[in-house]
Amino acid sequence: MKKKRVPSKAKRRLCFLSCFLVLVIGLFVGTIFQDWVQIVENKTLLADLSGKYDDLLDEEESLTSEVTKLHDIDYVARYAREKYMYSLPNEIIIKLPGETN
Repeated sequence: MKKKRVPSKAKRRLCFLSCFLVLVIGLFVGTIFQDWVQIVENKTLLADLSGKYDDLLDEEESLTSEVTKLHDIDYVARYAREKYMYSLPNEIIIKLPGETN
């Protein structure tokens, strides 16, 4: 059996189309890989930001509670006496060694 020779023009065209196809497939795979990496990074960032958001919500809740308490005059007086060691007339404050303010 004799092999048919592919004419050089057809051979060049086939080589060009093969190279072009490999290049296009390579670009598609590269683009998909970059998008996949970006998705993974975004999911990680979303998890981090969700944690920070939850922490900020907890902090907001505690600060709102503190503001509500500070509207009460009795609480403010007790807070100032405990935190800043203010005393009433004829009252002595004794700080114990294990206490912290």
